[in-house]
Amino acid sequence: MRVATWNINSVGARLPRMLEWLEGAAPDVLCLQELKCTADAFPYEAVEALGYQVAAHGDGRWNGVAILSKVGLEDVVRGLEGGPEYEGVQETRAISATCGSVRVWSVYVPNGRELVHAHYAYKLEWLTALKAAVAFDAAGERPFAVLGDFNVAPTDKDVWDITLFEGATHVSEAERTALVELGKAGLEEVMPRALKYDVPFTFWDYRNLGFQKNKGMRIDLVMGNPAFNAAVKDSYVDREARRGKGTSDHAPVVVDLDL
Repeated sequence: MRVATWNINSVGARLPRMLEWLEGAAPDVLCLQELKCTADAFPYEAVEALGYQVAAHGDGRWNGVAILSKVGLEDVVRGLEGGPEYEGVQETRAISATCGSVRVWSVYVPNGRELVHAHYAYKLEWLTALKAAVAFDAAGERPFAVLGDFNVAPTDKDVWDITLFEGATHVSEAERTALVELGKAGLEEVMPRALKYDVPFTFWDYRNLGFQKNKGMRIDLVMGNPAFNAAVKDSYVDREARRGKGTSDHAPVVVDLDL
């Protein structure tokens, strides 16, 4: 089984590139983030034509998540139970489903913006709620993983120049501690193998030739329970999907499982 995650940065704007990638990479399950559309506006027909079932959760704002599956889509849960609100709204940042023999979550962790911003406190609260919400599945014998854009670089090596991030989000001690705490729920990161570069970055800013100069960050993660991780045969970041025009500023993370 091939499972992948991709912050698509507007499924409407990236649809041609996404369909091309689905046909070429042929994942059995794809977790999407940052749909930037309502669930009703998701391009179901185009994706279903490729053999996928779709569960989407979006409100049209700067978030939205979905799960695409060729191996079944059952027990869909939209939203983060017990999750915090931001400005009076529980944002559409989490969805989970059972796809064949694997259960997955697609998550889009809040950005945090600045350390002094209310969005940063919201981010930490959201990660705490995520830990509580996934604990039951993480402890089970069924293969289970949380995939998505975590907006946290786990180590200093996961950004192109840590000196440029002093006092910034994504690398703060509290965010990284929250990621470690999520691991204590029974999850361990699946580390992609290095391809062109030593560190497999997953995000590059559109500005200032970020991708061409490899000024990237590794913030899109796959965290699996022991049953999931034991089945991992390969994992990599598909940099080619980031190359060229009309694509997301993130690249897909792909995990191949032997189940």
